Amino acid sequence: WQGSARVFYVYLLESESVAGQRYIGYTRDLRARLRAHNAGLAGHSAKFVPWRLVFYSAFSSEQKAHDFERYLKTGSGQAFASKRFW
Repeated sequence: WQGSARVFYVYLLESESVAGQRYIGYTRDLRARLRAHNAGLAGHSAKFVPWRLVFYSAFSSEQKAHDFERYLKTGSGQAFASKRFW
């Protein structure tokens, strides 16, 4: 959870107010990003606050985090996430 220049997080959120609303993203500072989502400061997710953190994974490479986030947004990645995390 500690923000670090060498750690990148991929995270999955689920809306506590709107059933079925989910969000996948990546960030360097997970705590700050979750606060931003719940404060309504994060674009698309603003209308579905509050959010709860369902899953996160830490990566030492920004490229690997970005690649995993992109995978989770594909059809097979969504099936994987639904089976394993939601």
